[in-house]
Amino acid sequence: MPEKITLTVNHVPCTVEIEGWESLLDVLRDRIGLTGTKQGCDDLSCGACTVVVNGEAVKSCKMSATRAAGADVVTIEGLAQGTTLHPIQEALIEAGAVQCGFCIPGIAMGLYGLFNKNLDAGDQEILDALEGHLCRCTGYESILEGAKLAQKKLKARL
Repeated sequence: MPEKITLTVNHVPCTVEIEGWESLLDVLRDRIGLTGTKQGCDDLSCGACTVVVNGEAVKSCKMSATRAAGADVVTIEGLAQGTTLHPIQEALIEAGAVQCGFCIPGIAMGLYGLFNKNLDAGDQEILDALEGHLCRCTGYESILEGAKLAQKKLKARL
């Protein structure tokens, strides 16, 4: 039997009808139409589906949509302001970490979750946040370089 849940996605309250079996990823992509969050592995191993829920980076493929009821969700579509990219997005591009683009939304959201909690994160914390994000196109060094550049850009905005 369908049920309705309300959540806030990218600062916009949304009420959606779900069957109860859907993941947060299903709701974001299929019910709300935010396809920047990618469906990759469905078993928590690739990180392409990462979004930030109540301030924590989570893999939306395994989070039940019912658990997202009442939550504040930020997706990759919520980072840029109009045509102005978020510093994390800018930094990943500048570092050459973006090629096919499939994994980058999840990586950007993982970094967004980390830097919102701890802008002074050290190298190991950044590596820990990037662990579980698979990229088949770009070298991981450019992703790490992009993460460190993003951190600098965010600090410069303070």
